[in-house]
Amino acid sequence: MSKRKRTSEIEQWIKQGRGTGIGVEYKPWLKIQDVSSKGRSTRLKGIKTNRQHEFLSDLERNYFYITEYSNQIVDIREQFPLLPLEETIVIADELGIKHPTDPKTGDPIVMTTDFLLTADKGKGVFEVARTIKMKDELLKERVLEKFEIEREYWQRKDIDWTIVTEEEISKTMARNIGYIHDYYDIRDYDIFQEMSSPHIEDLSLSLMQRLLNNKQNIRTITNEFDTDTHLPFGSGVTLFYHLLAQKIIVIDMLKPLNLEQQIDIKSIDESKLKKVKYG
Repeated sequence: MSKRKRTSEIEQWIKQGRGTGIGVEYKPWLKIQDVSSKGRSTRLKGIKTNRQHEFLSDLERNYFYITEYSNQIVDIREQFPLLPLEETIVIADELGIKHPTDPKTGDPIVMTTDFLLTADKGKGVFEVARTIKMKDELLKERVLEKFEIEREYWQRKDIDWTIVTEEEISKTMARNIGYIHDYYDIRDYDIFQEMSSPHIEDLSLSLMQRLLNNKQNIRTITNEFDTDTHLPFGSGVTLFYHLLAQKIIVIDMLKPLNLEQQIDIKSIDESKLKKVKYG
């Protein structure tokens, strides 16, 4: 009975299209409700994919922020299944490693890789697989055995696979991107919803000029901007975060983003304003 149930669940998820599709059409194999996660599970709307992403830990979420912000990553597929199941079973058998099983039924489960990324570095599009794990977990023999199955699976598909630990994921950069992530589309915010595109562009240019020619902290600059433009308090900060999210304003994201401090602006690209769809 348990075997039929296990098989029917896998078949049901396959029929639902889990683990298939690209971009907005992709459906993660695992959803938050399907697993008991030791970390804090998170759902986030992706900018690049325009769909909801499912993360099973803070570390996965932080890695997502880094890849979301990267100019080289064009698609992000999380909780990607290593299918067909028979393939990983054969690999495990060949390696002499016990295949992961359901603790309740003892039946083999579908293994997953945390991220399958589509990258473009200017010489064509290619895929890389990335597994996210705390460094301490790599001391566990069973964890490494499972990774050996995963490594071999991707090697047979000629796809680069690597383990990424917390040491390679900047917490500061992830936190900064987390601050600005929801401001990518400024139409999500009330005051800007009914505004014309030229008006938003004019306000953006005005704020950028102030940021370049003012040595005060960001909070002071944006407060004065709100007063002078007769916008509700906080509108300047919203616009500032939006310009960062769109990379119209570029700062060093490895340094903490603090509105109470002066921020060194590395570059401003006014031409990008015209490319943002405000209409």
